[in-house]
Amino acid sequence: MKITPEEVEHVARLARLEVSPDEKEELTRQMNRILQYVEKLNELDTTGVSSTSHAIDLENAFRDDAVEASLSRDVSLENAPESNGAEFVVPRII
Repeated sequence: MKITPEEVEHVARLARLEVSPDEKEELTRQMNRILQYVEKLNELDTTGVSSTSHAIDLENAFRDDAVEASLSRDVSLENAPESNGAEFVVPRII
């Protein structure tokens, strides 16, 4: 598969990018090199290799949900920069 300068121009137009003629030629060369590399990878024999979504096995790091007591209002407001005794006071943003 080969990318043409017209296809590069079409994609640039869809992305609303201005591409000079020199850039278009360079992008065409770069995209074709990428496709050549992918074709080379497709030549590898992968029979017997299982599909993976990650290079290493992942484990869920989440803890089990457990009901616990929450902070009291007084404790949560102790370190507040400003409070009115019942809630945090923050700058009004409109």
